[in-house]
Amino acid sequence: MEKSMAKRPILWGIILIVLSFALDQASKWYVLTDLMNPPTVIPVTSFFSYVLAWNTGVSFSLFNSYGVTGTYVLIALSSTISLVFFVWLLKARNYWLASGLGFIIGGALGNLVDRIRFGAVVDFLHFYYDTFSWPAFNLADTFITIGVILIVIESFKGEKNA
Repeated sequence: MEKSMAKRPILWGIILIVLSFALDQASKWYVLTDLMNPPTVIPVTSFFSYVLAWNTGVSFSLFNSYGVTGTYVLIALSSTISLVFFVWLLKARNYWLASGLGFIIGGALGNLVDRIRFGAVVDFLHFYYDTFSWPAFNLADTFITIGVILIVIESFKGEKNA
């Protein structure tokens, strides 16, 4: 494969890192400075509301009772995983894997910046139905989920990759 062609998936992954990170941070800025100023619940439909939730844990507020020590551990862990995934991205040879890694890294960096700035992640999207309530989340969480799905799809495609 020509060298420039091999670098295209990597470049695409880096573009997705930048875009997903920027969209996540812009959405959180809007939520904090305008939409939730002052904090309130804004019903949009019968199953979706905007809320303001500070998540000191990980996905779905797991491990949110470990205080400052937990925050530092999550910052270190998230930084390390992001770096490992970036090294993996640099070896990616197809767009499925590069896209998945780009979304995951961009989302992880968005939540990492929140942890460093605020000691918690800003969550604001809340879905519910009747007595069921999904934990609030943000665009970074959505990008991470999309990235994982893309990597799973890529793993079933059977393409040769690094």
